[in-house]
Amino acid sequence: MSRKTSRRSFLGQSAALGTAFWVGGQPLLRANTSALQSLAAGCIGVGGKGGSDTSHIAEQGVAIAGLCDVDGGTLTKKGREFPDAKQFTDYREMLDSLGDKIDIVTVSTPDHNHAAAAIKAMRMKKHIYCQKPLTWSIAEARKMREVAEETGVVTQMGNQGTSEDGLREAVEVIRSGAIGDVSEIHIWSNRPVWPQGLGRPEGADPIPEDLNWDAWIGPAPMRPFKKGVYHGFNWRGWVDFGTGALGDMACHTTNMPVMALKLWDPVAVTAVKNPGIFEGETFPASSSLMFEFPEREGLPACKFYWYDGGNLPDDSIISQLPESFQKRVQQQREGGKKTSGAVLVGSKGLLFSPDDYGAKYYLLPEDKFSDFKVPEQSLPRIPFKAGGDQRQKWEFVSSVKGEYAPGTMSNFGYAGRLTETILVGNLAMRAGEGQRIEWDAKNLKSTNLESVNQFVSREYREGWSI
Repeated sequence: MSRKTSRRSFLGQSAALGTAFWVGGQPLLRANTSALQSLAAGCIGVGGKGGSDTSHIAEQGVAIAGLCDVDGGTLTKKGREFPDAKQFTDYREMLDSLGDKIDIVTVSTPDHNHAAAAIKAMRMKKHIYCQKPLTWSIAEARKMREVAEETGVVTQMGNQGTSEDGLREAVEVIRSGAIGDVSEIHIWSNRPVWPQGLGRPEGADPIPEDLNWDAWIGPAPMRPFKKGVYHGFNWRGWVDFGTGALGDMACHTTNMPVMALKLWDPVAVTAVKNPGIFEGETFPASSSLMFEFPEREGLPACKFYWYDGGNLPDDSIISQLPESFQKRVQQQREGGKKTSGAVLVGSKGLLFSPDDYGAKYYLLPEDKFSDFKVPEQSLPRIPFKAGGDQRQKWEFVSSVKGEYAPGTMSNFGYAGRLTETILVGNLAMRAGEGQRIEWDAKNLKSTNLESVNQFVSREYREGWSI
């Protein structure tokens, strides 16, 4: 049997025979196929995080057949590592050209290109590893999980903390009732570490010869190229391309409490501190948000507070944390390095994680939990020993091969809901400070502030679609 025929057969099995494994109420799909089946990938975005995503996939025995990046220099550099891979500067051309020669697609572009690339690939029956946040818009997140379910492909979002044993154990501890009923969640981030709170620069610079600016803009509205302003790391702060500090980090920092407490579908979000979107161009340099969640599947109603740009919970929360961490917070207040943290306030105590990925946690007060024994394991553990990022790639590729029965934990069924939840917060930054946005999650709209609904989705530029 030829390799091409074998691959087509494999893809058919994946779509038709994929089965569901439930973690936290979310279906995880896996392919049922021979572990001997060779796999090939096309990688979209191969610089920065995309560079490691490509290499980590290859480490799992996946042949890299295609490399796509809008930056010719980045493409040439990665091409030295994978000299047999065909090179492209437009992911549409790569997917059309390689067709059934690839089984896996990685998407490691700026946020605004995630959905267009991943949905096209899923409809071609490709298994998808996509960086966080899953999408640029709320509507795209809903669409991503719907298409993943329709096509039956294996999916994984790149919030690598999901692969950590510590995060999975923390979820089990919370679900066991160790800290009682959780009424509040407080999460703060040291982001942004890129420019926010500034307007669009005037004029235009010559587009570099080795940059496909049209493909970089993708479905977003076209604008002039400006050297060092958008292309590169700084795109995260621009509302047309990124999702700000909240979108960048909350898929990591909220992952553990969202999974443990089923924090889907907030009924309201308020920007408690809200300088607002600056001139309609960039997210504010700092913000504080409050999400309200109703009772859900036996869990009590609760509030989730988000802080970025140096904002922190008040002393009633900070004073309960370990003294060593309180000293770090004091140093931050005096102009030192910003901290990150997550605190879940329960009726029996606190769970605190100082780790962006939820991989480490503490039960507080410490003396109350000195004899605490962790509950019986209920979530699977990844047997592959490596860094969290590589472990997550192992989970993904092994699920595609059919070698790992539990399947991917951060599949799009889960990751889509997580991303939807988070991005509602960015709607609050479109409103005035203190404006409570009532949210109808089922229909993806605010019921009391019609003006923000235009930002739930957007029209794509001609030539780009989902």
